[in-house]
Formats: sequence, C-alpha cells, structure tokens
Amino acid sequence: MSAKGEKKMAVGVVMPKAGISVESCIIGTWHKKLGDHINVGDILFDYETDKAAFECESTAEGVLLAVFFESGDEVPCLDVVCAVGAEGDDISGLGAQNEETANQPASVDKLQDVIIGATDEQPIVAMERNNLGAISPRARKLAERMKVDASVATPTGPRGRVIERDIFKIDRRDIKTDAIKPEIKPSAAPAVSEFVDEKMSQIRKVIAKSMTKSLSELAQLTNHHSCDATAMLNLRQRFKSSSEALGLSGISLNDMVLFAVAKTLLAHPDLNAHLLNDDTLRKFSGVHLGVAVDTPRGLMVPTIFNADKMSLLQLSAACKELAAQAKSGNISPDLLQGATFTVSNLGVLGVEMFTPVINPPQVAILGVCGTTAKVRENKIDKNNMNMYQNMGMYGHSGIELYQSMGLSLTYDHRAIDGAPASRFANDLAKNIENIDLLLAL
Repeated sequence: MSAKGEKKMAVGVVMPKAGISVESCIIGTWHKKLGDHINVGDILFDYETDKAAFECESTAEGVLLAVFFESGDEVPCLDVVCAVGAEGDDISGLGAQNEETANQPASVDKLQDVIIGATDEQPIVAMERNNLGAISPRARKLAERMKVDASVATPTGPRGRVIERDIFKIDRRDIKTDAIKPEIKPSAAPAVSEFVDEKMSQIRKVIAKSMTKSLSELAQLTNHHSCDATAMLNLRQRFKSSSEALGLSGISLNDMVLFAVAKTLLAHPDLNAHLLNDDTLRKFSGVHLGVAVDTPRGLMVPTIFNADKMSLLQLSAACKELAAQAKSGNISPDLLQGATFTVSNLGVLGVEMFTPVINPPQVAILGVCGTTAKVRENKIDKNNMNMYQNMGMYGHSGIELYQSMGLSLTYDHRAIDGAPASRFANDLAKNIENIDLLLAL
C-alpha cells in the first residue's frame, strides 16, 4: 500500500513477440502456479508459434498473483499473460478479466472450505446442462477436484473456452444432489484393438494446411533426373581425411549439393523466384536457400540467406547452425521465411526418387535422393583390348559401375515450362559431376 492507502500496481508479464512476423502464440505448459514466488528470469510457461517453441521468462519479481490465459489459449503478442507483485497489489488494469481473476483462490489446495456437500464417492451434478465446448486442462482438473459439473460453467476464455476462473464461479446453489443419475453399466462389447488418439501439434496443423493448399492451388509437376556422384564422393573422402586445421572434415554431400544449387540458380532466375498474385514472377538476384530439416516437432525449413555468395565451408557452417536451432525448437521465425528456392534431402533414408511439394510463393523445389550403383557403357582404350578380352569383354566398348544420385525437381507449371526446368536440372547435374571445378569459380 502507498502512503495514501492506494494499492500498488502489480507488474504484467506480456507474451513475447517471437519474430517480426509473429502476431500471436499458443501457451503450452505453465511451470508456475498462483501463489508461487517468482524471480526475474524464472520460466513461467512455454509457448509456441506455428513453427517453433520457446520459454517465457519472468520480467518481474514477486508472487504470481493472477493468470489471464490457460494452457492451449492463443494469445496476441505483447498482451499481458499474468500478473506478478506483492500480496494485495492491484491487478485491475492488467487483463481483460482481472477483476474476476483477483477474487479467485490462489491455489486448488485452498478449496476445501469452498467444496461443501461433495463426497469422494459421488460427484455433484447439475439438473440442467449446457452444451460444453472447449475446456482447458486446468479447468477440467479443477472441476474434478471440486466435484462440480463443468458443463454448467459460463465460458469466458478465448473463443468460448471454459477456463479455471469459470469453474470457481459456478453457483453451487444451482447444483442439486438429488439429480445424481444412476450408474448405467454398458453391455459387454466385443474386444477391439487398443489405440491412442493423439492431437496434432500446432506445427503439424500448419504443415498439413500449407501442403494441402500448395497441392490444390499450384500446377505442380516433377521431373526426375540423375547425375554421376563419383567426383562428389571422392571429394567428400578427401575432406574427411584432410588436416583438422583446415576445418573441412565436416563438409557433407548435402553441403556440396546446396553449394551447386546456389551457383546454378544464378543462371536460371526463373526458378529462383516467387509467383505473386498468379500473374507476377518476382525474380531474385540473390539466392536465399531454404533447407528442409527433420525435427522432433515436424518439418522446418530455415533459410540460408545469400547462399550464392558463400564459400562451401561458410555454407556448410550456416546449414549446420540453422539445423541445430530448428531441432532445438528455439529458432527465430524470421529465419523460417524468405527462401527463394528450397532443397529437401531424403537420400540418407534410402529414397531413390520422390515428389517434393513446393512451398508457395516459391516456384520450385529440389528433392535430393540417395546414391545407387548404376551401369553405363564405357569406351575401351584399344591399347588395353587384350586385358578386356581376357575379362570376357569384346569389341570396343564395355560396361562399368558408377554411383548415381537422383534429383527430383518439382516446379510450378504456371510459372515454368518443362524445358527450362529441365535445363536447370541438367546444368545442376553437370555442376555436381564437376564439383571440384565449380569450387574454383
């Protein structure tokens, strides 16, 4: 209290803005409960955007006085999520429902004096029920503890959701114990296989929506090509056995493919482009390369900006750093947009060809496949004819094995025709086959 007897205002903790383009976030799990003492930097709750997960640290010290949003609620960025301060501090100006929240008990453990007439054997139910829509997990658990029927609660949470404060406000005078319905034992049902229903994560929902929209609105066509990966495989071995001081041992086959793609796109601006409003092709002078990354939360595509200006070593380091951030779930949403072309590599999983799906407004995406042994005709040096004849090979040609890598190029036929798309793929194959020469440019 101040000297004039006025309440001190509590401090509101806001939903962080996780990236320039992010407008709202969804609260995951609360790690603190009402009445807990909070220090600056303590993790209050975790939250997620449509692409990544984060933790919200407290910006104030004191007691957690009020929580304005529950797990699962979508909260606009910079809106006040909770209030922190000293006992008795004023929270009336912090949240839309602060006056209601201020009157609720600090924890479920303090509800014993509120719960009257309920028994462990039989919960109290209501005579008249409303159609119960969404209910937060905390509200559901609270209703179970209080032995009250959540269906009579008036929802005040976002989008008509029943939240914890709504359970507190249930008028117990409207709940009649003589309205208990007798237990009805269902008849025996045939045995069925066990199963688990698992709700899709937010990022999975976004991926599903984006892929469906892409396939339904774009005229997608995939051409499958292949290239000789011998030179790239040999160079990879040289990198692995090189001096540690050079820092080249971590360069992967995927890094070399990305390097070749970035250089090749410079000569094919129609593929390094965005299709806008179905009638405008925006061609980029720089290559901003999207790299598909498999993460525990789902597919993410971080962007290597200005990949065409990087050395192979720089590109390799950037790719590994972005992939690590994506897998940890702490990558900035600003790094998950802005790509002009995307590469998706499933070769390590043994995929020989597939159909990658374009990420609009991009007009193309490259699928990189695994290496497989193929045969081809090889012209034989006449000076070694006797050797080949002894091996059972006659004439002036023979057969040799080589390692082939598959390249699956999907393009939007509204923006690109098959011939220019194939020319890009052919040029890319040549650059991969001559990767050691490409490095000299």
